[in-house]
This record gives sequence, C-alpha cells and structure tokens, in this order.
Amino acid sequence: MAEKANILDEQSINRALTRIAHEIIERNKGIEDCILVGIKTRGAYLAKRLAQKIESIEGNAIKTGELDITLYRDDLSLKNDSKEPLVQQVDITHDVANKKVILVDDVLYTGRTVRAAMDAVMDLGRPAQIQLAVLIDRGHRELPIRADYVGKNIPTSSSERIVVKVVETDEMDAVTIFE
Repeated sequence: MAEKANILDEQSINRALTRIAHEIIERNKGIEDCILVGIKTRGAYLAKRLAQKIESIEGNAIKTGELDITLYRDDLSLKNDSKEPLVQQVDITHDVANKKVILVDDVLYTGRTVRAAMDAVMDLGRPAQIQLAVLIDRGHRELPIRADYVGKNIPTSSSERIVVKVVETDEMDAVTIFE
C-alpha cells in the first residue's frame, strides 16, 4: 500500500481531542457519573489523553478504564501459536451500573469493534448510557452504530486504509491514509 495523504498531524490530533473533551463535558453537564473507557490499544491511549484534558478543564479527574474486545469480536481471528484467541486484561475498576460509559477508539469503520466493546461493557453491568468518541470516522458501517463525538470525518473507499499512530506506541502522532 502506498501513502496517499497525511490527514492529521500532532497539533491537529491535539486540537481534535481538546474539542472532544469539551463536547463530552457539555453533553453530560459535567463529568459526574461518567467513565471513559479506551478500547485497546490506541483507543486506550486516546482515552488517557482525553481524561487529562477533561481534568484540566473541570478541575476533577474523570473515571477511566481500558477494554480489550478480542474475545467479543464476531470476526475473531486467532492471535497466538496455540490457535487460541489472545486474551488481554480488562481494566475497569469502577462499577459501570447506572453510569455514562464513554467508549473511546481511534477509528470507526464497520462498527464491529464498537459492538464488541458494548457487549463487554454490558457483561460488567448495565450502564445508564453508552456513548462513543472516535478520533476518525471513515464510514462504511456494517452495523447501525454512530459516534457521539468525532475528531474528523474522513470519507474513504473500502480499499483504502487509515493508519493512526500515537506517540505512546509509534513514537509520533499522525493519521495517514493509504491506498
């Protein structure tokens, strides 16, 4: 695949996350009863950044957690030598019952990751509401799922690929489209 375009740089990602943080606070009238849950891997890092921004705006920390949805995927591929699904830790120490759970992911595409994340959250309890924040919405939904907070909408063809890089794992922040 060849690089087609750089969509977002470090500054653009930072601005998008700042806007999303403000939108989360405004829509929920504060952060009371809210839990930010990052979908591993890059969504978890984006959730941590959102939590820092929200805390600097509100003066209070928002509850956070991380979620690995590997076992919940309906299109699960086997990830290790023993042909067993790869299981990672779910790190949500807060009770989700009657809370507003805000799932955070890097790219919204078919909606299958989000559906799996909702299943995983529901296994932990019954939240009052589940919201979705994504850095990139690229379209091509296979399920009736939409994001409540979007950093950038990027119309793509199904043959194109969006690559999100975050400094925590990739040594730089960038969003690039490949074809």
